[in-house]
Amino acid sequence: MLLNIVRTACRSPCTNVLTKPGRSTITAPPVRWLNGKGVDSERNFRIRSTVYYVAAAGVLTVGLSYAAVPLYRMFCQAYSYGGTTSQGHDAEKVESMQKVKDRVLKIKFNADIGASMRWNFKPQQTEIKVVPGETALAFYSAKNPTDHPVVGISTYNVIPFEAGAYFNKIQCFCFEEQQLNPHEEVDLPVFFYIDPEFIEDPKMELVDSITLSYTFFESKDGVNIQMPVYGKQHG
Repeated sequence: MLLNIVRTACRSPCTNVLTKPGRSTITAPPVRWLNGKGVDSERNFRIRSTVYYVAAAGVLTVGLSYAAVPLYRMFCQAYSYGGTTSQGHDAEKVESMQKVKDRVLKIKFNADIGASMRWNFKPQQTEIKVVPGETALAFYSAKNPTDHPVVGISTYNVIPFEAGAYFNKIQCFCFEEQQLNPHEEVDLPVFFYIDPEFIEDPKMELVDSITLSYTFFESKDGVNIQMPVYGKQHG
């Protein structure tokens, strides 16, 4: 029963050779000698890595929140997504376009505010009726009920999204900073028309109602919101 350990007490993994009288040599599996420091070091490395990842994610989230409005604007205006248009209105076209009187559309208006926005914001009319090729004017109202000046900026979309390609705004208040002094209230106009080509699109055949929705966010200090060159022609 006497066991002879041929290799002993090494720091790297080692192999024990066990022998018994009258029997062949038995090789035991490698034995790893641990003092606890390796485990702690690996655990600390993993904790530090996790902290770094969380911190980086936090910084990225904050950065994206500041950039959300300009990024949203650039993406939407470049790809006609969410009710924005990729080309500005043509003044000559507006003057010469013909009304499609037998296709009446109901335009609904919606207003929302961001989580940190302190304004009161609402449309002055719930809906109006227009026909393709007809210009129309609608109003929203915004009020700052606080005792401090508040600067806001808005985005918008059109539902259904496909109708955004035909919803042209000649003048609006989107993507421009608006400062309201304490308890100040303003009227915000939207001058628009539905392109007559709307009736030629098979996807618009069953569409008789379009919703224009604006959302106001509080504009943070230090954020420079620039209107892209191709966006300035939208009015």
